[in-house]
Amino acid sequence: LFMLHEVSFPSYNKRDEVQGWIYVPAARPKGIVQIIHGFGEHSRRYLHMISKFMDAGFIVAADDHVGHGKTAMVSGVWGDWGDAGFHTMMEDEHTLKELVCEKYPNLPYFLFGHSMGSFLARSYAARHGDGLDGFIFCGTAGKNPALPVAKLLARCEIRKNGASAPSRLLDKLSFGAYNNAFKPNRTPFDWLSSDEAEVDKYVDDPACGFVFTAAGFRDLFDGLGEVSGPQWARRVPKRPILLIAGDADPVGANGKGVKQVETWLVQSG
Repeated sequence: LFMLHEVSFPSYNKRDEVQGWIYVPAARPKGIVQIIHGFGEHSRRYLHMISKFMDAGFIVAADDHVGHGKTAMVSGVWGDWGDAGFHTMMEDEHTLKELVCEKYPNLPYFLFGHSMGSFLARSYAARHGDGLDGFIFCGTAGKNPALPVAKLLARCEIRKNGASAPSRLLDKLSFGAYNNAFKPNRTPFDWLSSDEAEVDKYVDDPACGFVFTAAGFRDLFDGLGEVSGPQWARRVPKRPILLIAGDADPVGANGKGVKQVETWLVQSG
């Protein structure tokens, strides 16, 4: 048994109303975990993890980012974060955290971010990390040498087709290469997981795998740039940090990018 709070709050972008949930176990809670989902998916994909955290005595908070999931269903805008870009989602996560702490104060608070969500969690750690007790960066990435070219292409796409037009070119360039490592391909998303059932769930979910706008890709690239390098790591407060990833995860360059993030954090002192 558990209690569920459905919450909504104005996004930092002043356009959307973010939709979120707070899952509360029946037993006395020992802490709080906030889950930040990844690119082109939504937080209900993490229900199996949420259930495990609750079994362990943790309250779990999660929302659907602007341009994603139920938040996009309410606004009608998919794959775009608004004028404030990548920064929007990180500030929305901070709003959710403050809302949860009002309801459940004085509990240890941890942040879990997966894939793009790990970039957001890393940005959060640098900007608001003093208010947290630990971080889990799952499926994260190091510095991408192709980032300057990707940013240039995104800006060209915006000039050519407009900021709000879905960009199949950037989608193919960003994720097509990920799947190439797993040929022969069964689906366009084989790279997501070695568990074919999980891949099929993603493929069959109408709220997953949609094509982002050119502005959305531009903002994603800008966000990754913000959290790449020693200057980011120096802004992260000294808290326990867990880095986890698949050893064949292309987002983290088969582990190399994850090790690079570890090096930045260790060398930051």
